[in-house]
Amino acid sequence: MQSAAFTLSPSLPLRNLNHRFTRSSTNLRLSAKLNGGVNPNPNSNPNGASSSSSSSFTRKSWSLSPSSSFKFRPLPLLSTSDLSPPKATSESAAESADSSSLLKTLQLGSLFGLWYLFNIYFNIYNKQVLKACHFPVTVTVVQFAVGTVLVSVMWALNLYKRPKINGAMLAAIFPLAIVHTLGNLFTNMSLGKVAVSFTHTIKAMEPFFSVILSAMFLGERPTPWVIGSLVPIVGGVALASVTEASFNWAGFWSAMASNVTNQSRNVLSKKVMVKQEESLDNITLFSIITIMSFFLLAPAAIFMEGVKFTPAYLQSAGLNVRQVYTRSLLAALCFHAYQQVSYMILQRVSPVTHSVGNCVKRVVVIVSSVIIFKTPVSPVNALGTAVGLAGVFLYSRVKRIKSKPKAV
Repeated sequence: MQSAAFTLSPSLPLRNLNHRFTRSSTNLRLSAKLNGGVNPNPNSNPNGASSSSSSSFTRKSWSLSPSSSFKFRPLPLLSTSDLSPPKATSESAAESADSSSLLKTLQLGSLFGLWYLFNIYFNIYNKQVLKACHFPVTVTVVQFAVGTVLVSVMWALNLYKRPKINGAMLAAIFPLAIVHTLGNLFTNMSLGKVAVSFTHTIKAMEPFFSVILSAMFLGERPTPWVIGSLVPIVGGVALASVTEASFNWAGFWSAMASNVTNQSRNVLSKKVMVKQEESLDNITLFSIITIMSFFLLAPAAIFMEGVKFTPAYLQSAGLNVRQVYTRSLLAALCFHAYQQVSYMILQRVSPVTHSVGNCVKRVVVIVSSVIIFKTPVSPVNALGTAVGLAGVFLYSRVKRIKSKPKAV
């Protein structure tokens, strides 16, 4: 259907068209009045006729044809692509994500470095105190006492959220506190008898006892890969023990007892599961266990060794009181610090990664103690230690391999 618009062509004369364009003339006069009485075409007469037969609307004519008729065309709507952020914003967001990832990596690396550093200094200062003061129970109580003071200060100053504890929770935590106390006590007894490197070499057998206790009390069947990784652990520790210059049975069995109690703590934590509330995370659980361990061991220390850490007794034994106190305090601070950092790392990484990091930590502690204390190490002893630690690393890797269930 053709549009109602029409065309005023410049080539069309207007002299004899008055009767056909009356409405147009009226519109022109109305336009002139609206323009202040000025006729838009000075050559035209009032009736709309041209003064010359050849004149026409050359510049004032309007062309309204079907091809140029006015139509309403709505503005195009914005698409979702038009609303997308500019490329510069996307690039800045990617750079921000990369910087955030880099920051988290640096924080995790710093935590691992602090974990190793605190552990090294704990073993150094602890060994120095145990060599001067042959009372491992008293030394262990001092470490728990310093930890108890630190926990109390953190809770009092709201540096860490104080937990809400009831009797049922304390009853569930109590077995963990017992084995935690015994594990640290046996470790200090071993460190007082043999070299630091040899104690940690024996403690590399922790996976062996973990597999045995888990099978006995939790019914967990180890995979063939796990059993295979235990062979170099046991063989390496046996080889290192035979060739150890500082070997004695008291130090050896104390370290083995430490392995049993520490892995019993892990099994108990699975067997007697404490209900995890918001206020009872790993760090809080460790803090509660530290306080309970102090109150458990303090009476036993007085009963077994008496009060042996007074200035008068240390002076009578010919010891430097200030030096013993300073090193004992530093050892206790490093002990509590490396435990706290260890749990902070565990909250950020998987248990497998944490286990691998613990294996590397043991290597660092052994090497640093050999260098600092100038411990004599034979080639066979070094080989046995290396084989045992390699088995621990292999165990941490194959532990996540699940055995396929048997088809029914």
